[in-house]
Amino acid sequence: MIRLPSTHAAITTPLVASSAAFPGIAIGRSLLDGREFRLSPVLTSSAVLPSTNSLGMGGLGSGKSTTVKKRIRREILDHGHQAVVIDSFGEDNATGEWAPLVRSLGGKVIEAGAFTLNPCSDLFPPEVREQLVRSLILAVEPSALTPQATHALQHGLNSPKATSLVGLVDALAQPEDGRWPAARLTEWGEGAAIALSRYTEGSLRGLFDGQDAALPPVDLPILSFDFTRLDRNSPAIPSLMAAVSCWAEHVWLPQSTAVHRHLVLEEAWQILLSPATSELIQRLLKNSRKASLSLDVVMHTLSDLGDGRAQDLARLCEVAHVGRLGPEEAAIVGALLGLPQWAISTIPTLGPGQAVWKVGPSHVDIIETVLTEEEALLTDTSSRRRRAQEAAAVEQEDVQEDVTAEEHGQGEGLADDDEPEEWAWEMPPNVIDDWHERAIQAAREGRCSEAADLAALGEREDIATHGINSAEAVRWMSTRAHVADLCGSPGRAAQLRATVAHMGNSADRPTYETPVTECGPQEPAPLPAADDETRSPARRRILPAVLTIGALGLALAFVWANPGGEEAQRQERQDKAAAAYEGQASAVLDIDGVDADLVAEWTEDKEKVILRLLTSWAPDAQYLRIDVGDRSAISKRPKGESIIRTPEIVVPVKDPRAEVTVRVAIGGPTWQEGYRAPWREIRLSPVTGGAVETETGKTLPST
Repeated sequence: MIRLPSTHAAITTPLVASSAAFPGIAIGRSLLDGREFRLSPVLTSSAVLPSTNSLGMGGLGSGKSTTVKKRIRREILDHGHQAVVIDSFGEDNATGEWAPLVRSLGGKVIEAGAFTLNPCSDLFPPEVREQLVRSLILAVEPSALTPQATHALQHGLNSPKATSLVGLVDALAQPEDGRWPAARLTEWGEGAAIALSRYTEGSLRGLFDGQDAALPPVDLPILSFDFTRLDRNSPAIPSLMAAVSCWAEHVWLPQSTAVHRHLVLEEAWQILLSPATSELIQRLLKNSRKASLSLDVVMHTLSDLGDGRAQDLARLCEVAHVGRLGPEEAAIVGALLGLPQWAISTIPTLGPGQAVWKVGPSHVDIIETVLTEEEALLTDTSSRRRRAQEAAAVEQEDVQEDVTAEEHGQGEGLADDDEPEEWAWEMPPNVIDDWHERAIQAAREGRCSEAADLAALGEREDIATHGINSAEAVRWMSTRAHVADLCGSPGRAAQLRATVAHMGNSADRPTYETPVTECGPQEPAPLPAADDETRSPARRRILPAVLTIGALGLALAFVWANPGGEEAQRQERQDKAAAAYEGQASAVLDIDGVDADLVAEWTEDKEKVILRLLTSWAPDAQYLRIDVGDRSAISKRPKGESIIRTPEIVVPVKDPRAEVTVRVAIGGPTWQEGYRAPWREIRLSPVTGGAVETETGKTLPST
């Protein structure tokens, strides 16, 4: 694993919305660049999304469930998908939150207690019956399934009595002789019989102890198993989830004719923490692509899962959207999903319906889910809270009317045309425009790594949009210089400002003699009083100037007295420079998992430099690009071929000893057409033959 300093993090972070577009249903719009965000994982290239599973997280009211409901609804209506929902959350324990959406799509809601599933039904193959019964035992008594108990269970399932769960308990309690004596089988099966008796005689009866052989339908567009009325701490929930997962794997998936299926797990922490279901879910996650299945997991936080195997299951989801969470939880989620720091710091500030999305390994964005009026009604999960807010608003309006009436009685009120206009803003603000100030503010607060990440990411976007020599790119160099000043790196700041000066546009550059302390217009500073104290700084500024002029005079006098000395020294310097002149430079690079050599060769007449990006030993390189000024060379690997052409640029030079700055972009094995490749900016010296990375000033190895 390659570790980079935090100042490099933004170069390798997943890209934002402007760098990629996905096929599929419309979900919302990006808060980074305002573009529409679409995504149907099943329609996305497998090179980008190896699997189509998704993970939705966020605190109460963050909109995570609303987003999932919108996605499932649109996939069913637009693409003919099917869905099975395990729903264990609703308002007032009355009905599950998915019920309105399910009924609107012509689906069916199956409430716990209103439908009895017979795990011993002949409609299940023998291996499915055993697995389902084992899951029920694990849900209530994990230690009961010893090797001996497993053999007794298999013997009992083969008994003529085992046509229902009640008959299976009898077969375990009073077995017939088999390979082992009945007395020994009774002893071995006692723990399993006691565990299953909770479903036939204990608090869980009525769920699995019927003789009915019917199974849920498999031809509906959507089916919801509603566990809302059950106690959330009851073992009935993991038991039912184990049964539904087993039915989905062995009955629904083989018999369903839809092009793609979704298994939605609400309150998924209850499933992933249960030993009865975690193994089933892990198997479904790993085999989802082969089974044309997407698992859409919804939960509040990852800390609900603990630190073990359950969090490992969450990593198998290639699509994740994270709504508002606290800072500590955001850090945990960010570490698990590999989110960049700027995204992690954004999570606690998100509003309802907003989420940080990660799609595959290389795309991160901030998306606001956009709902139609119909979708808003079908996905609403806060009706009770909204009614309370509306009632409070009505009371507030009544109070305000009374106050206004009193004010009109005492004085002149506002005219009708003086009322403030309603703020209607269809497009969210483009937060990229504010990244300059965000980066500077982060540096002021001591968060230098985050400031560097923000500056590098913003600079990358503007360079890709406007060019490496654009005014926007120059502005970012100035911002990075300011960040370096605030973070205690004056040398780095001076180097950046020197680069800005070399690029020109000096009239448009901000000055940084005094650090900016706040944004917006500032009050004019008061004029200084005309006394000796205020004039003394002027005297202090004049003194260095006088000393400098005096030193120059002495130097000129020395040159006048020794006219041949300076010429000899100049000639000596030229001779040394000519002797040290390499006329070539190179850098060994590792970008996006590809090893490459950047080579620069100055021609014999020293009027041109030839730049090449070589990847002879990099069979995974899919995209190569080098930029110098306004010149570019791009090479893409043709489909079905193992060799990629070497990009080359010939650039005229005025000073053969001057360094050349090259922007290098490489797309590795996961790069796809339409994606922006990771890049680095390299400065090559014909004098030393070496190379330096401009972002960090680090000397790179040469070939």
